Amino acid sequence: MRHQLSDIDTPQGNYQPNEEDDGIDFGELIATILDGKYLIVFLTSVFLAAGVAKALLDTPIYKADGMLQIEEKTNTLGALESVAPLLESKMPALTEIELIKSRRVLGETVRNLNLEIIATPKYFPIIGEAVARRFQKQAINGQVSAPLFGKDQYAWGGETIRIDTFLVPESWVGKELTLMAGTQGHFTLLDDGQALLEGAVGKPTIKSLNEGQGTLTLFVSLLKARPNTLFTIMRRSLLSGINELDGSLTVVEKGKGTGILSFTMESASPTLAAQTLNEVANIYVKQNVEQKSKEAQSTLEFLDKQLPAIKDQLEASTAALNEFRINKGSIDLDMETQSVLSGVVEIKTQITLLQQKRDELRGKFTESHPTIIAIDKQIARLQAQMNANDRKIEALPEIQQVILRLSRDVKVSTELYTTLLNNAQTLRVAKAGTVGNARVIDEAVLPTDPIKPKKPLIIAISLILGLIVGMAVVFIRKALHSGIEDPDQIEKHLNIPVYVTIPHSNAQVKLSENLKKSGKKQPNEISVLALKNKEDLAIESLRSLRTTLHFAFLEAQNNIIMITGPSPGVGKSFVCINLATVLADAGKKILLIDADLRNGFIHKSLGLSREVGLSELITHATTLDKAIHPIAVANIDFISTGAIPPNPSELLLHDRFGQLLETLGKNYDHIIIDSPPILAVTDACIIGRMASATLMVVKAGQHPMRELEQSTKRLIQAGVHIKGVVFNDLPLSSSRYGYGYGYGKYVYRYRYQSTN
Repeated sequence: MRHQLSDIDTPQGNYQPNEEDDGIDFGELIATILDGKYLIVFLTSVFLAAGVAKALLDTPIYKADGMLQIEEKTNTLGALESVAPLLESKMPALTEIELIKSRRVLGETVRNLNLEIIATPKYFPIIGEAVARRFQKQAINGQVSAPLFGKDQYAWGGETIRIDTFLVPESWVGKELTLMAGTQGHFTLLDDGQALLEGAVGKPTIKSLNEGQGTLTLFVSLLKARPNTLFTIMRRSLLSGINELDGSLTVVEKGKGTGILSFTMESASPTLAAQTLNEVANIYVKQNVEQKSKEAQSTLEFLDKQLPAIKDQLEASTAALNEFRINKGSIDLDMETQSVLSGVVEIKTQITLLQQKRDELRGKFTESHPTIIAIDKQIARLQAQMNANDRKIEALPEIQQVILRLSRDVKVSTELYTTLLNNAQTLRVAKAGTVGNARVIDEAVLPTDPIKPKKPLIIAISLILGLIVGMAVVFIRKALHSGIEDPDQIEKHLNIPVYVTIPHSNAQVKLSENLKKSGKKQPNEISVLALKNKEDLAIESLRSLRTTLHFAFLEAQNNIIMITGPSPGVGKSFVCINLATVLADAGKKILLIDADLRNGFIHKSLGLSREVGLSELITHATTLDKAIHPIAVANIDFISTGAIPPNPSELLLHDRFGQLLETLGKNYDHIIIDSPPILAVTDACIIGRMASATLMVVKAGQHPMRELEQSTKRLIQAGVHIKGVVFNDLPLSSSRYGYGYGYGKYVYRYRYQSTN
């Protein structure tokens, strides 16, 4: 017996370290989640509702696509080899992509489709656009939906507007105006509620603005809406329209080096997406053809400028040769002179053609360009050959020199004129048959199904996000909450054994609620869990405490048990009442004293009044037989607080209180005293010196370790020996303390295990 008492009474015998203390306790994680299940469900529901709302309210986005082919050459006339270099193009796909997305192409698209003009109906906040879209799908024969909530100024589905012309002063660009539909196709344009102009559908309206701001021109070609329906219209800048179009347009090459460009566009309007995409493709192809034709035209214009001068040279040189022959007669040139003449003509022709080419390139490049430098080197080389031939000509007789020079000029001019004339004619034919190196393979078609929002994905993400946020909030709340939830921590830090862990009891919660409803409470009704539900797990835990106390009192000085707690609301009165009842069930004669002379309320649970109790006994205002109230159903005796005294602590310090306890102790097996909280008043320190066993009730999750340390320190300084701790109201979801959810090493593992 002595060995058993030692094991229970000392912290070393009671506590065994947990080998998994440093690891992750998955059971504790699950318990934390189960504790916060309602918060998790609430936050998940909120996120899920937000996700569903977003999926339903978001504007559907449609995607149109098409395909372009970029060819390496635009020359389709195989016979025109001489001009082929002028019409070839080997630009990479990235270059073509940048050209497609250039301001030149996109700007023309914006102007052609009037994308500078924005005209949209006004919808009811938040849900209006979604309602209008739903009606739009169900609309028959172009009907317009009836207004909801009596809000006829908003569009509720079926409203349509198209503005072909909207010209405003420069200072009004980007300014939102309001158009209000009228009757029989009439409308009114408003600015901050003030009428600017009135007009009719199908008729242009021009308005001169005040203070010399300019004029405002508006042409509405289509308007379908109820009277008083409002539309927002605005003319934005060309650059703004280009930037928006550029942001929604995507052009990529399908595969490397294929020359196939896939272009797509996203828009809330499927018709606008397809129309805009086709317009961009057509404008690019047209500009591509125009650019290639422009190159041929540029060369042709240069040749047309050179041909008259060459023709004049030819006529002049021919006339000079004929005049010389008339004067000198016909002169035949020998074979050597003919050879020199042929070489001179060929070299002179080449030099002239190179000089013409150089003049043409100088319009594009500088003198330091590699092409210009290469032509200059060729001209210099040919000029050196020309000088050598000139020296041969100087060795001939004078008449032959003259006839040779004249013949040279005629042949060079003839050869040059013929070459340029042929090139000009060839370029004219090539220009007429020029095609671009880009062609549309697939035109954009009207998309039928939206690509956004992806409703299942949004709902799934919102559900998962809600779960994650809910669990994060639960764990953060637990991390911020400093209350002790593990009895092991009490034993480690305070070296005080935890005698029992009492699980949360829903039955006790109902009894407490009924007790608070004093108006509905019947007289003499007893609200004691040990009497109402003997099989409750909390009562099973108190039976375990009864067994522990049996061994703890083997060498006790007296039979008095004081039960206290660090602060109010920890359940010490619950422990007192039910422990007394459980001890009485074991055949013990038990006296229960409510010594909380400030706020004691045990008498309410026992269906008694406060009058005639402990305070009267101490002051000798009554006798024991009148102050002791037998509770027959619980087989215990009870002394209430009596009248609340003005000086509770002084009353308990009186010698008569100690003498009273000594007298009562001879007549009972155990006296259980419910004392006030330790940290609130000093009453517990006074009563504890007279008890052989003091139990401190700690409520799970309520007390920080600092509070328990102060409570223990205060009792020890008063000479009170704390026998053990009662860990009360452990949540049922705490998985580390039992079976199923369980009640582990501190509570019985089987619901019907008995300690009798």
